[in-house]
Amino acid sequence: MSDIIRFTLDGEQVEAEKGVTIWEVAHGRGLKIPHLCHKPQPGYRPDGNCRACMVEIEGERTLAASCIREPVEGMVVTTASARARGARKMVMELLLADQPEKAAAHDASSHLWDMAAESCVAESRFPTLEAERIPLLDDSHVAMRVNLDACIQCGLCVRACREVQVNDVIGMAGRGHDAYPVFDMDDPMGESSCVACGECVQACPTGALMPASAVDANQQGDSRDIDSETKTVCPFCGVGCQVSVKIKEGRVKSVEGINGPANEGRLCVKGRFGFDYIHHPHRLTKPLIRRDDAPDKGLNVDPANPFTHFREATWEEALDRAAHGLADLRSYYGGTSVAGFGSAKCTNEEAYLFQKFIRQGFKHNNVDHCTRLCHASSVAALMENVGSGAVTATFNEIENADVAIVIGSNPTENHPVAATFFKQFAKRGGELIIMDPRGTAMKRHATHMLQFRPGTDVALLNAIMNVIVEEKLYDRQYIEGFTEGFFEFRDHIRAFTPERMSELCGIEPEVIRDVARRFAGARAGMIFWGMGISQHIHGTDNSRCLISLALLCGHVGRPGTGLHPLRGQNNVQGASDAGLIPQVMPDYQPVTDVEVRELFKHIWRGTEIQAQPGLTVVEIMDRVYRGEIRGMYILGENPAMSDPDVEHARKALAKLDHLVVQDIFLTETANYADVILPAAAMPEKTGTVTNTNRQVQMMRAALPAPGEAREDWQVIVDLARRIGLDWDYDDPREIFDEMKMSMRSLHHITWKRLEAESAVTYPCSGPDDPGQAVVFGDGFPRRAGRAKFTPARVTPPAEVPDENFPMVLTTGRQLEHWHTGSMTRRASVLDAVEPEANCSLHPSTLRRLGVEPGGMVRLVTRRGALEVMARADRAVAPDMVFLPFAYVEAAANILTNPALDPFGKIPEFKYSAVRVEAVEDRVAAE
Repeated sequence: MSDIIRFTLDGEQVEAEKGVTIWEVAHGRGLKIPHLCHKPQPGYRPDGNCRACMVEIEGERTLAASCIREPVEGMVVTTASARARGARKMVMELLLADQPEKAAAHDASSHLWDMAAESCVAESRFPTLEAERIPLLDDSHVAMRVNLDACIQCGLCVRACREVQVNDVIGMAGRGHDAYPVFDMDDPMGESSCVACGECVQACPTGALMPASAVDANQQGDSRDIDSETKTVCPFCGVGCQVSVKIKEGRVKSVEGINGPANEGRLCVKGRFGFDYIHHPHRLTKPLIRRDDAPDKGLNVDPANPFTHFREATWEEALDRAAHGLADLRSYYGGTSVAGFGSAKCTNEEAYLFQKFIRQGFKHNNVDHCTRLCHASSVAALMENVGSGAVTATFNEIENADVAIVIGSNPTENHPVAATFFKQFAKRGGELIIMDPRGTAMKRHATHMLQFRPGTDVALLNAIMNVIVEEKLYDRQYIEGFTEGFFEFRDHIRAFTPERMSELCGIEPEVIRDVARRFAGARAGMIFWGMGISQHIHGTDNSRCLISLALLCGHVGRPGTGLHPLRGQNNVQGASDAGLIPQVMPDYQPVTDVEVRELFKHIWRGTEIQAQPGLTVVEIMDRVYRGEIRGMYILGENPAMSDPDVEHARKALAKLDHLVVQDIFLTETANYADVILPAAAMPEKTGTVTNTNRQVQMMRAALPAPGEAREDWQVIVDLARRIGLDWDYDDPREIFDEMKMSMRSLHHITWKRLEAESAVTYPCSGPDDPGQAVVFGDGFPRRAGRAKFTPARVTPPAEVPDENFPMVLTTGRQLEHWHTGSMTRRASVLDAVEPEANCSLHPSTLRRLGVEPGGMVRLVTRRGALEVMARADRAVAPDMVFLPFAYVEAAANILTNPALDPFGKIPEFKYSAVRVEAVEDRVAAE
């Protein structure tokens, strides 16, 4: 049977695909049919309850809601008949009867008023709702306002919360005219379990739900009262949500999600409400130079006036001081006396320039960035066994999967928009298997929750693969056609029985068997992981196990299959692709390869690339501490907060002869600087970024940088010229074009395409190809096109609990805060929701310590100690403590272990032996 339907629409013969509604067909042909309860955006199903989109169908007694009615062969539809227009006008009049007057509307430019105008309705002739039946204002939430006097009971907010974001906070209560949205069990919004994603606000067509920043004290506002609107990319996590930034009088008024390939219009609390950090009074607006009479670096900083130890300077003076200091060290001690830390919070072009600056200007590869602290071990394992460091499938591919494993990741807090796709997958009946030492919020949606003992990832994963091998559940055809090393792997894995490994990981053998059978038996399975996998001394082994598990079952290279390490920062994938890694050039081309070095020698006009891989982040800081590295250029990174054993890192920074820091705030690291260069934030710059899905997107400047702050690429170029490099870039597009000369991943991706299209996924086979969401269906970029099985043995953590340190400390992010907190803690909404440093302990642990929730505890490891407020959390095992790393007043990395994975060179942030002590009552202490 044909999937094409032919019918008559307003007197014309039209064709439509099966499953498309009348409204969609009409809309696609430019016809305007009013709609209120229908939101034409992915994830929203039509509901047909407002009756604003009624059309007439020949032969039918009643009018039909076009948003839910599909055409059939031969149907005759009239959208503009007198009867249809009259019915729609009546609906609008009835709805406006219960609205505030337009002059007092919560949103004078709401979609409701647009649709009323479309129906030629300016006011209603019907009586208004009785005053005593009008719900009261709910202003309990810091980010949103609830004004139910404007509610039309369309249900969009319910669908937004329940079906799109899958948070299940909003429902409908009451009956008939008294039916209204409620939060949880009719709690005020601010006291409910709302996670402030704001999807309901974006969905609301009337202004009943509004951003607090968009209304005045009388709850009146106008969403279109803006000076400009710019489509760009969220500056936070690696999901890469596309956003519309709305500017009024030089400030961001609001942010909305738009239909980008990674977010389909969705946002989280950071993306929607975390925008005003760029307007914070702490922004760096002029270059600064350390005062000659300032005390030792990093010491005695006055929090009330952190700029005390610096003086303002002109750009010329600051650039000269910065460049001459680095160049003098190069002259006196050689190029290796200077190292660089770049940033995943910059564009691809800026990351490329930064690594070129170090490699070309100082003749070595000692340049790195934050991937070393998040997914270096994942990249190492993927490069070794798959031949590529990027994901093999986008996270959106979960819609085509039967089974998905999420391990060592907390996507509801770290990647909230990606988590919506996982939750929708489970809601549709997909089997979601969560594995984590903590009971994450995602377990509510899971078929299996394996809360294993921390540090036993290899034991658990090897046991799962043992079942698949011993029960011969593996995909023999796939293994023979696309892999190597299986027989050695098979012999290795036979020793790791579920019974033996259960004693280590704490998961019952039958549960292990059940998970193994379900994953192996799936038509299509995916594996997602986070820093809970990578941030261990055995992080590369953890990733090797996940790769082997996917290869065993043939779950790579087909729709709904793949390996996906969820990237943490906005552009960590792009920065890695651009070569901001010490052992590889752009596109992961090894510095040890003669042909690679010759290629870049040609592109960089004779520059010799050192054949020796460079030092990583932690190794660089160790060399600084030992006095072997005397100068550093740090762009947008904050090692004084992010490095393990951070007290060691701070002592190292204080020893530097010359430190240049380029950032948007006076970070903890900038306190140690000799020269500080003010940079533009992401919403203030133009360039490309690449998200965790391999989707290259255009970042556009929504407003100028404050004061004298400049875009990072401009500053790097100025410094390069001052240290003797012949650089002549005048625009980020020129840098992008140079990148394309050496990066195959950018083939068929042009600047012009990115300006015109929402995104292009690499690899891309042609100028009209949107890119490949799933790769390696026909082989791998390794020898003979085969992926590799690499056995992994159980390795204990670098330190284990003992009598003095009997518990396990693990660290991570919170929903509201990101990275080292330099941005999110300066965002008013985010800081208001989560203002205080805290840790999480099991209620039984708090009782044993005699500490009430909200009381203070002292955390002590072999590196240091800190005091922090304690929360009760049953998701944390009784012998564990979880500590977020965004709070400078309780910096988690004072405590963390700097021991490194031997392959990825990543620190063991996720496991430290710790002692937890009660602190005297906090009120008494104050």
